[in-house]
Amino acid sequence: MKILVTGAAGFIGTNFVYYELEKHPEDKIVGLDLLTYAGNLENLDGCKNNPNFSFVKMDIRDRKEIFDLFEKEKFDVVVNFAAESHVDRSIENPEVFLKTNILGTQVLMDASIKYGVKRYHQVSTDEVYGDLPLDRPDMFFTEDTPIHTSSPYSSSKAGADLLVGAYHRTYGLPVTISRCSNNYGPYQFPEKLIPLMINNCQNNKSLPVYGEGLNVRDWLYVEDHCKAIDLIIRNGKVGEVYNIGGHNEMRNIDIVKLIIRHLNKSEDLITYVTDRKGHDLRYAIDPTKIHNELGWLPETMFKDGIVKTIDWYLNNKEWMEKIVSGEYQNYYDSMYKNR
Repeated sequence: MKILVTGAAGFIGTNFVYYELEKHPEDKIVGLDLLTYAGNLENLDGCKNNPNFSFVKMDIRDRKEIFDLFEKEKFDVVVNFAAESHVDRSIENPEVFLKTNILGTQVLMDASIKYGVKRYHQVSTDEVYGDLPLDRPDMFFTEDTPIHTSSPYSSSKAGADLLVGAYHRTYGLPVTISRCSNNYGPYQFPEKLIPLMINNCQNNKSLPVYGEGLNVRDWLYVEDHCKAIDLIIRNGKVGEVYNIGGHNEMRNIDIVKLIIRHLNKSEDLITYVTDRKGHDLRYAIDPTKIHNELGWLPETMFKDGIVKTIDWYLNNKEWMEKIVSGEYQNYYDSMYKNR
């Protein structure tokens, strides 16, 4: 099977590429990424010599380039991770989120229809559901929860989801959609909560916490997410949405304090900052459907996953330093410019 993985140099896409190459060594993977600020080609160094992996730098909004690639490669499966994904950035500049997350998705699906892709999988987010009250721990997002977005980012992802569903109903494109809770693990760009706090802690910098840090997220270890997507693209029912949750709800402030303790730092580093506009209170996913249909359950408890994650960043300080300095963005030119 030949699989196109878009957003392959990003956090989850990178982990998915490694998972697929190890789990299914008979398959061929083409990784695609535009290598904007959050895409880091060095993430994929571990598979660049694998004969079953190749990489292309490309914009999913570029119809001609995408169609040429599909004609050349004859993909069986497309897994679309490519997205602008940071809420704060979407509040500052909504336009790029709409163009990439909606129009880019359209281009990929048009190519998938023309070239007979057997499965198009859209990687979405639980943020399309809005949020849940903090005082109702019994409430969870299900696949039937109405869409109720809070930010330009989540609205762009919801728009893409609706478009994917429409392409299935109108054109018969064989699609699946997954909506996941907050991921954490290796290779995550350090604007996100966990790697940001780890990096700032290591460098004795202030730890900015929105509001009082009481917002709750359901944390999913990235490898568990990859396993779920692998099951969906191979065994999931066409036209269905699957929620992927970690059963690991944590308040932001408790995660920050856990990282502080693990790194033997002082809570004096915590700085409470003005809350984000439209900041969702709580996310929590009910993954019953994917468990009942595909046998998936999260395997990594947060207490174990967070230690593995912290240790990965401690053991890869050079990776983090390149990200923070911006040096990583020169890597593609050094590898490919003169080829």
